[in-house]
Amino acid sequence: MTLTMDAKRRRLHRAWLVAGVAFVAIVGAAGFRATPGVLITPLEDEFGWTRGTISLAVSVNLTLYGLTAPFAAALMDRLGMRRVVASALALVALGSGLTVFMTASWQLVACWGVLVGLGTGSMALVFVATVTDRWFVRHRGVVTGVLTAAGATGQLVFLPVLAWLAEGPGWRTAALIVSGAALAVVPLVWFLLRDRPEDVGLIALGAEPGAVRVDAPGGGAALRALTVLRSSARTRSFWYLAGGFAICGASTNGLVGTHFIPAAHDHGMQETTAAGLLALIGIFDIAGTVFSGWLSDRVDPRILLGAYYALRGASLLILPSLFAATTQPSMLIFIIFYGLDWVATVPPTVALCRKIYGPDGAVAFGWVFASHQVGAAVAAIAAGVTRDHLGHYDAAWYGAGILCAFAAIMSVLVGRGAATSPPRERTPARPATVDAGRA
Repeated sequence: MTLTMDAKRRRLHRAWLVAGVAFVAIVGAAGFRATPGVLITPLEDEFGWTRGTISLAVSVNLTLYGLTAPFAAALMDRLGMRRVVASALALVALGSGLTVFMTASWQLVACWGVLVGLGTGSMALVFVATVTDRWFVRHRGVVTGVLTAAGATGQLVFLPVLAWLAEGPGWRTAALIVSGAALAVVPLVWFLLRDRPEDVGLIALGAEPGAVRVDAPGGGAALRALTVLRSSARTRSFWYLAGGFAICGASTNGLVGTHFIPAAHDHGMQETTAAGLLALIGIFDIAGTVFSGWLSDRVDPRILLGAYYALRGASLLILPSLFAATTQPSMLIFIIFYGLDWVATVPPTVALCRKIYGPDGAVAFGWVFASHQVGAAVAAIAAGVTRDHLGHYDAAWYGAGILCAFAAIMSVLVGRGAATSPPRERTPARPATVDAGRA
């Protein structure tokens, strides 16, 4: 009997399987996140659309990607992660696949912007926050970092392939590859992902036996999302977090993620080379984000955020002088430095939302993430218009660098003099088996 009990305790906790499925799902959807930067020039060449027009589609995508997030978090509480994520992947596959038939710019907005924006937004970083909140107590920061890095892993996997396909077989083949990758993950999510530990007779990894779990309140998902927004918006910390994260989105997805490849191409660099550099950012982003998750369990998240934004701003101010037709050592140094900082901001931001807003933390983070994508959307279209009018991107890089300094200041001020949201009434969790909570 003792040996049997010891074997059960040593058995891998189901939380790790859930985290693994979530990682693969995020990677599958991340292919489209890498697509716009690779396809801007091919679409410009084939259809004659300006970069401002193409950037509009990217801007709509980024906006919906963010605004969908808080409602998706509430839907995951009501309908379950499995249904929401499977449906989101199907939307990504549909939107990417339909682009091969488009002939007008409004169709680009409809496919890239609306369909894929809704799909990716429904399984964005709120999915990470929901998984870690429900399944992990121990190792929560590290797992948050690893799952956040899944997006960078998808970029690393897809970017060079998509760039090669766009130059060879064509951008339509690249779009179909992304569609197929997202669709292939749906069965994995449907059959292996579980919504809560209690569904399989367990408690969260690291939770004490008999631990009390705070359930989400009843009611519609939209009502809950708006209720959390109303309560969290009454705190000063929410606006500091949202403002800083808006600048985070502007300086990453909106600017570098969308315009780095065409900006490098403007200086004579081949698109495949520029895509390789952007993928290299993804390599170092994985290391930086996982390490940031580890630090978030040990260091004041406000200090981490302030340092991340300050360092990112300094690197963006230097970037315009580094572009050249060939890859110089100085550009490689920037890629390494910037990559380590790319989404390292996510684990401390999730930690702060969880600490300040308690059981509403995932939905509150969804609204903070919405501001991230609104900032990204504004930067994407503003940088495209800047390039159309000035013939270069320099003003966009400098502006983003200066904004990062403001984000650093706001991050340090989070939590000072602001009350947190009142905790909800706790409800007993479903009884767990004897091996629950064991790694």
